[in-house]
Amino acid sequence: MYLITVFGNLLIILAISSDPHLHTPMYFFLSNLSLIDVCFTSTTVPKMLVNIQTQTKVIAYDSCITQMYFYILFAVLDNFILTMMAYDRFVAIRHPLHYTVIMNPQLCGLLIPVSWIMIVSLFYCTSLGVYFSSAATHCSHSSATASVMYTGVTPMLNPFIYSLRNKDIKGALKRFLGR
Repeated sequence: MYLITVFGNLLIILAISSDPHLHTPMYFFLSNLSLIDVCFTSTTVPKMLVNIQTQTKVIAYDSCITQMYFYILFAVLDNFILTMMAYDRFVAIRHPLHYTVIMNPQLCGLLIPVSWIMIVSLFYCTSLGVYFSSAATHCSHSSATASVMYTGVTPMLNPFIYSLRNKDIKGALKRFLGR
C-alpha cells in the first residue's frame, strides 16, 4: 500500500508538471495534495513497517515527538489544501467568467504558504498542548484500525480518485508514460 501511495501520487505530480495544459489552479492544488499525501504517509508508515518486521513497538521519545510534529503538520496541510480545492471549484462554478481573474497564479502561489503558516501556528501549537497535557490513553484495536485507514488507505486512494475519473489527468499520464 505504501509503494502504491508514493508511486501513484508521484505520477500525478509528474503528469501535472509535465503537461502545460494542466497548469491551472485546480491541478496546482491537486499536485500539492499529492505531495502532502506522500509526506503524510511517509511520517508513519515506514516506522510501522519496521515495527511489523522486527515485532517491536518501541519508539524513542525524540522520534515520537518528531513523528507527531510531521504527522500533525501534514494532516492539517491536507485539510487546508482540500479547502483550497473546494474554494477553487466554488469560484469556477459561481463566477465562471471571472475565474481566471480571481484564481490568478499570484493568489494560488500565496494560498500554499498561508496554509503552512496557519499548520504550524494554529493547529500544531494547540495539538501539542493537548498532547503533552493529557495522560497516556489505552489504544484499542478499533482506533488502531481507524488510524491505519486514515494514514494508509486514504492517501493511497487519492491518486485513483483524482486520476481515474479525470480525462485530463489520464491523458497527461498517457503522454508522460509514452515518452
